[in-house]
Amino acid sequence: MSAVPQAQAAMPMVVAHDVQKYYGSYHALKGISMEVASGEVMCIVGPSGSGKSTFLRCINQLERTDGGAIWLGGELCGYRRKGNELRELSDSEIARQRLASGMVFQRFNLFGHMTALQNIMEGPVVVQQRKRAEVRDEAEALLERVGLAGKSGAYPGELSGGQQQRVAIARALAMRPKLMLFDEPTSALDPELVGEVLGVMKDLALSGMTMIVVTHELGFAREVSDRVVFMDQGQVLECGTPAEVLTHPQHARTKEFIAAILS
Repeated sequence: MSAVPQAQAAMPMVVAHDVQKYYGSYHALKGISMEVASGEVMCIVGPSGSGKSTFLRCINQLERTDGGAIWLGGELCGYRRKGNELRELSDSEIARQRLASGMVFQRFNLFGHMTALQNIMEGPVVVQQRKRAEVRDEAEALLERVGLAGKSGAYPGELSGGQQQRVAIARALAMRPKLMLFDEPTSALDPELVGEVLGVMKDLALSGMTMIVVTHELGFAREVSDRVVFMDQGQVLECGTPAEVLTHPQHARTKEFIAAILS
């Protein structure tokens, strides 16, 4: 890996510097650089195949970067600096780092043989080895927070898509992450169920949770985000406030994309 800058004394929650990602000869991320402050909500929009989800997966270390660097909470992701050299972390060290971010996917990925409460408790008990009684109380509180207080004993097959996604959000929150990553969390939902998931996400944003959201829900991005990033073909073409990017975009490709979404 090429040399990257030293971490600064007071870093934002996320710093990405010249992030590169290849799949064979396909250049998926072409030098992504951005910062996300603690407590900030950033929405990333753009066409399918633009690298949005890949970038989230690099932050969460589900994908290895092929160049550049990402810091989360001031810690360099995936590498340890020893003198002037960078050495890759082991799988167990990466797993530890991954706990700093919670990720909610398009598909809910719940354990079908576990109840909603058990799905939420599994990570904190098994991975973090926290006390079951403490985790149970927290899991029940999280179910109430996402509007599912009466569904603790329900299995995923007994829940609607929107309810399953809210359980998935509660499951991610149960790990006490510093950062929440959302990868188009409403794209697999029927239209009438989208609002209930976005409502939970709005409440999270109001609570001060740092969030990066990949979404096609421009209304949500306009209402909730502090900044909007427009990506296309593995590059950031535009970044600014919702008004700057969504109402008064400067790049022709951004204008074209927004017009297509709103038509």
